Amino acid sequence: MNAASQKLEIPGTRVFDGELAQKGYALNKMCFSFNSAENREAFRQDEAGYCRQFGLNAEQYEAIRTRNVLGLLAAGGNVYYLAKFASILGLDVQDLGAAQTGMSKDEFKAMLLAAGKGI
Repeated sequence: MNAASQKLEIPGTRVFDGELAQKGYALNKMCFSFNSAENREAFRQDEAGYCRQFGLNAEQYEAIRTRNVLGLLAAGGNVYYLAKFASILGLDVQDLGAAQTGMSKDEFKAMLLAAGKGI
């Protein structure tokens, strides 16, 4: 296997590569649509219908339905697009990071601050 075809592996995280991007295209496209207040309201009114409109697969829909952040990432979600979905729920990127790492939001923030002090 040459260097160009090797997958980057980072223990404990999913690397958002071309394969995951293709898998999550419909999910990320839907989340991008949440830039519009009108679309956020349409989602709130009929989540299932809105997800069908974008062609989410069963794995993606179930992760949206259950608000499963790790499931959304596994289903091809990109954290920057998922942040748009999270905002509908009153969450921010730090909430997503905390969920992804299994920490509380306060623990996650403290970890970020500690990491920044080493720079």
